[in-house]
Amino acid sequence: MNTTEASFSVQVREATKQVHGVAESERFVTALLDGVLPLEGYVALAVQHYFIYAALETAAEAMREDPMAAPFVDDALHRLATLEADLTFLVGPDWAEKISPIPATAAYAARIRETCATSATAYIAHHYTRYIGDLSGGVMIGRVVNRTFGLVDGVGAKFYEFDEIPAIPTYKKEYRAKLDALPLDGPAKQALIDEVVVAYAHNTAVFAELAELVPAAPKPEAQA
Repeated sequence: MNTTEASFSVQVREATKQVHGVAESERFVTALLDGVLPLEGYVALAVQHYFIYAALETAAEAMREDPMAAPFVDDALHRLATLEADLTFLVGPDWAEKISPIPATAAYAARIRETCATSATAYIAHHYTRYIGDLSGGVMIGRVVNRTFGLVDGVGAKFYEFDEIPAIPTYKKEYRAKLDALPLDGPAKQALIDEVVVAYAHNTAVFAELAELVPAAPKPEAQA
């Protein structure tokens, strides 16, 4: 009988598989992936991303010198510059004066601000949830967005491009190794996993609130 304990990165993935699936199955997400989300919905998503990543990347500055969190702070991952470029194209040069977070996004960003600047495990949990997702499904979403909205050379969807990471599979493998090397005991590992679950719950709430921007499904024609 094999009693070898799974690596921590595998434990995180397995423990959060269900909440990850719930987020991915939200109607807003499926509309985006199916190419039926209107441009208004895509712009709204970019706006919400801006507020989420502003909170997370502000916390990164506080974590750069933290012994545990510092290995995860990587400017090659940071998305604010790409989001600013996208919003300039999608909303206009005065985008900062026109945008605001929806309530679910405000709650998500508040959670990040409240926990990630002072807790390495919370920062890593939210970092993992956002950036590993971006490096996985997010890259595919970028291709869908470019095709759906006819974006040329990715202008308007730079958020989904990681030009400073040439080999994403290798990067993800190295990221998992950093998770596995974290000097955490059992309760601390569980606290990190619990915070990933919280992050997914906030992410799902954002998608649920944005779902009002998804076109209603056509009513089936009445049979004669």
